[in-house]
Amino acid sequence: MVGVDGSRTSLRAAAYAAGLARRQQCRLLAVYVGRVPASAGAVPGGAAAMSQTVEQVAEELEQLMLSRTAETGIAGEFRSVRGDPLAELTRIAEQAHADAVVVGASEHLGHRIVGSLAARLVRAGKWPVIVVP
Repeated sequence: MVGVDGSRTSLRAAAYAAGLARRQQCRLLAVYVGRVPASAGAVPGGAAAMSQTVEQVAEELEQLMLSRTAETGIAGEFRSVRGDPLAELTRIAEQAHADAVVVGASEHLGHRIVGSLAARLVRAGKWPVIVVP
């Protein structure tokens, strides 16, 4: 399973995960977790605009992931959900019985203090977690 959000590192993680899936001859599950910040509701129409943006990003990522997996002959699946990335990735990995979770390294400076999604997944200790720079 690979977590994607459209960032540079998540797309690298997806390429790495696709290579693993191809070599292991297994299915690749790509998951996008959209977040609509609570502050978006403070602006009239803000929540609707953010929701539409999340849906658009999900559609673009799904098209990209499915076209790339088809090109390489990998069985691919894409899921888009909303919520907390850690909770949703954990839930889907457990449901799908993922062998490993691949994510991109965070490029946000604040995550060195608070902890990145990758670090929190590693601490969960439920599957091997591969963090791609």
